[in-house]
Amino acid sequence: MADADTHPTDCSEVRLRVFEYIDAEMDAGDCERLKTHLDECGACMSEYERDLVLKALVRRSCACQPAPRTLRMQIMARITTFGLTREDAPRAD
Repeated sequence: MADADTHPTDCSEVRLRVFEYIDAEMDAGDCERLKTHLDECGACMSEYERDLVLKALVRRSCACQPAPRTLRMQIMARITTFGLTREDAPRAD
């Protein structure tokens, strides 16, 4: 785990946002901060590498059959709800 006094990005933030990084869904500044943290934190790098393998395995296993339309709609509704909840949550500054 990176030392909070020497590194601006906390391991918990990295673990929370690692799939955004993998999927290139972060802005350039956040992407660079996460990359720097991964380069400096072996524990987070190990988790990142496991997540890459997991994502590749899921992609390979699910490539032959698309998800039903209703499932996609349910997932998108939950993502929207989660996103709104996250944005509304108070920040600890």
